[in-house]
This record gives sequence, C-alpha cells and structure tokens, in this order.
Amino acid sequence: MVELLTLTGVALLVFVVAALVQAVTGFGSVLAAVPGLLLVTDPARAVVTATLVSLILTAGIALRERAYVDRRDSLVLTLTGIIGMPIGLVLLAIADETTLSAGIAVVMVVLVLLMAAKPRVGRRGMPVAGIVSGGLLTSTGMNGPPLVMVLIDREPRHYRATLQAVFAGQDLVAVVAFLVLGHIDAEVLLLAVGGIAGLPVGWRVGDALFHRVPPARLRPLVIGTLLISAVAVLIDAVL
Repeated sequence: MVELLTLTGVALLVFVVAALVQAVTGFGSVLAAVPGLLLVTDPARAVVTATLVSLILTAGIALRERAYVDRRDSLVLTLTGIIGMPIGLVLLAIADETTLSAGIAVVMVVLVLLMAAKPRVGRRGMPVAGIVSGGLLTSTGMNGPPLVMVLIDREPRHYRATLQAVFAGQDLVAVVAFLVLGHIDAEVLLLAVGGIAGLPVGWRVGDALFHRVPPARLRPLVIGTLLISAVAVLIDAVL
C-alpha cells in the first residue's frame, strides 16, 4: 500500500510541474516529467507513462483550443511523425536500463540547448522535423523541440494550439503501439492515474502565467530547470 501511494503521489507532483511547463512554453511536459518518474520507476516505464499522460493533457487542450489549430500543418507533422516511430520503438525494446537512461539524459540536454537557441525550421523542413519527432517520441517521449522549431513563428495562441494537436495525434499512435507491444502494465497505469490527477492544477497555474507574464521572463527559468534535471539524470545514469 505504501509503495502504491508513493508511486501515485510522486506522479501527481511530477505532472503538476509538467503541465505547468507545457502551459507556459507549449511543450516540455515530458522533458519535465521523465526525470521525476525515474525516481520511482525504470526508464522504459517513465517514457510510456509520460506519453500516456501527455495524450490526455494535449488532447484536452487541443479540443478546447481547436479554433486556433492549423489543421494542415498538424496533419503533416502527425503523419510524418508516424514514419519515425518504428525507429524509436526498436531502440526502446533493445536498450538496457543504463543505456536508455543515459540516452534520455543526453537527448534532454541537446533538446534543452536547442530550446535556448530557438532555431527555426521553414515549411520545407516540416517532414524531417515530423519524422525526427516521431522517433524521439517512442524512444524518449521527448518529441517537442523539432515541432517547436517548425511552429515557433506562429502567433502564440495558434502556436500553442497547433502544437497540442500534433502532440495528441502522435501520442495516440504511440500509446496504441506501446499497448500492442506490451509496454503498458499495472505500474504504468498506476503512475498514469497519479499523473492525470495532477494535470488540472499544473495547467491552470501555467495558463495564468502564459497570459500574464511575458514568455521572455519565464523561458530562462524553465530552460534552466530542465537543464538541471537533464544533467542530474545523466549523472545518475553514469554513476
């Protein structure tokens, strides 16, 4: 019983923070969630749990803000993302815990640094960004940065809404694949229940900040926090 309460409690707190980050930046919930989940579960379950909870979060927000979604671009990025997913699924299946933890940490560091650099990718690069995001999703759960590079120039509401729609579409396909391949078990479901319970509080706080505080003031704090988390996961994996 104590172990069950610990799992759900940690997941709840982790996804309060994750939802807050997602609301403020438009993405980053998995980047914020995976390090916390690694405190109580293995890397593969952390990735699967984060993706499952992300599906609930992003689908709800995409539906609520559907008027701001660029349907054409979201469809292109979702479909090209599916092309890259098998690569990530193979990596998730063959990598041992230490290798997967180290890989997740390295990917986190690279993606957070890309967030800080804010590179932009034009429409010609959209299919490549979609494929890369799909591979990252099913191996590390972290498909956000390639998509951000494509959509970052949109008006803030359109940017965030379109991003959530792509996340929801890609997450749905990934969750079905995880289910078919047997990656969703009782522990993942328990963590997901705790995580889902934390989403409303985190999103409401983050959404309030999104509308009231200039992103330029919040972005460095979010990036710094995620970078520290990535370094901590890498150190833990190496040691």
